[in-house]
Amino acid sequence: MTTTGESGGSLGGIHIWDGEEYRGVGRLDWKSGRFTSVGAPAADSASAPSLEGRPGPDGRTAEDSAIAVIPGLIDTHVHLVGNASDQPADFLSWPLTTRPEEQVLHGLAHAQRALRGGVTTVRDLAADDVQFSLARALRAGLVTGPRVLAHGMVSMTAGHGDLFTPPAVAERKPVADGPDACRALVRHWARAGADGIKIATSGGVLSVGDKAEWRNHTDAELEAIVDEAHALGMRVAAHAHTAAGVDRALDAGVDSIEHGTLLEPTQSSRLVELGVTVAPTLLINNRIAQGVAANAEQAAKAQELVVRRDALLRAAAESGVDFVLGTDANGAHVAFGDQMEEIRRMAEIFGWSPERALQSATSRAAAAIGWGDTVGMLRGGAAADFVVLRGRPWERIDDLDTSNIVAVVAAGQVAAGTLPG
Repeated sequence: MTTTGESGGSLGGIHIWDGEEYRGVGRLDWKSGRFTSVGAPAADSASAPSLEGRPGPDGRTAEDSAIAVIPGLIDTHVHLVGNASDQPADFLSWPLTTRPEEQVLHGLAHAQRALRGGVTTVRDLAADDVQFSLARALRAGLVTGPRVLAHGMVSMTAGHGDLFTPPAVAERKPVADGPDACRALVRHWARAGADGIKIATSGGVLSVGDKAEWRNHTDAELEAIVDEAHALGMRVAAHAHTAAGVDRALDAGVDSIEHGTLLEPTQSSRLVELGVTVAPTLLINNRIAQGVAANAEQAAKAQELVVRRDALLRAAAESGVDFVLGTDANGAHVAFGDQMEEIRRMAEIFGWSPERALQSATSRAAAAIGWGDTVGMLRGGAAADFVVLRGRPWERIDDLDTSNIVAVVAAGQVAAGTLPG
C-alpha cells in the first residue's frame, strides 16, 4: 500500500534493505522530507508487492520481481560541470568557451540524470562558484535534483588542477604557492560557500602534460591546507594515484583518498587505523585506458595505472580498507547514471558480497562525507531519500541496475518513476 501527500507519505508491504542489512518486509513512513518510522513487522515475503503486468527483465519470476527499497545512493566523487548536451564538445576546452551561467544548467542536467539513476547525494570535487550556486539552489528547493556537496580545489601552479587549463590561456582557476597562499585560498573557498577542500598529492591522467608520479605541493603547503580546512570545519579529499601520493596525503591528515590506484599492501593497515576512506574510480580509468574521450597521452597514462591496479586494490579490500562509491563521473568518460555499474565493478574486483558493495554506496559513503546522521540509511529521522526497484540487490548484485528502478524519492518527493500501488 502506498499513500502520498504534499508533506509526507508511506509505503507498506515492501522488502527493506536499510543501508546495512535486510530488515524483512515492512513499512516506510515519511513527513516533511524525513522518515518518521522504518519498520519490518514479521511477515511472509510473499506479501511484498510485485509489479504484476509489468514483467521484470530477463524473464524473471514474480518472486524475483518483488519490489524492494534501498537508501538513495551516494557518489562521493563527481564533476558536475561539463557538456551535458548531445552536441559534441572537447572535454578540456568546453569549460573555457562556455559561460558560467550556461555551465550551471549543464551541471543541473547532470545532477538530475544522476538522480534518475538512483543517486540522491553527490560530492563535487572541483567546485567553484558555479557548483556552489547550484548546490544552494538545490538545497533551497528551487529546482529538483540530488543533494550536492561541493569542494573547492587548492592546486599549485603547474599542479594537477592547474594543468587542465592550457598554458596559453590567461584566465585561469586560482592556484596557491607557499603555505600562506594555500591558507588564503582555503579561506577564499570557505567564504564562497565550499563544503570542503580538495588537494592533489600526485599528478593525474586527464591533466595535460602531467605525470601520475609527480609530486604536488610541499609538505608545508599540505599541512597548511589541511590545518586551515579543518579549522574551518571542512573535510579534505586528496587526489592520489601513487603510493607516495597516498603516504603524503595521510601524513598531512586528509579525510579521504581519491583513486588510490597504486596502493601498496603496507599502506592498508594505516588506512584502516586512521579510518580514511578510498574512492577507487574504476570505470573512468578503464575507459580512458581504452581511449574513450581521451588522446594518446591520456590513454597511455591510464594504461600504466590500470595494469597493476586491480590486484593491489583487491588486496587492500581484503585487508579491510574502507572503499566507498566514487566514480569521477563527468559526463564524458563516466555518465551520470553509471553509478550502479561502478558498484557492480567494485564487487567484482574486490570479491565483495552484494551487501558489502551496497554499503559502499549508502551507509559507508554517508559516513565518508560526514553525513552519516542524515543520508545513507533508512531509519527514523534520516532524510527520506530512497530507491524502489525490482529484485534483491543485497543478495544478487546484478539486480542493482538502472533498468530495475521503479521510483526514486528524494527528500520525501518522488523525483523519478512512480511509487507502486
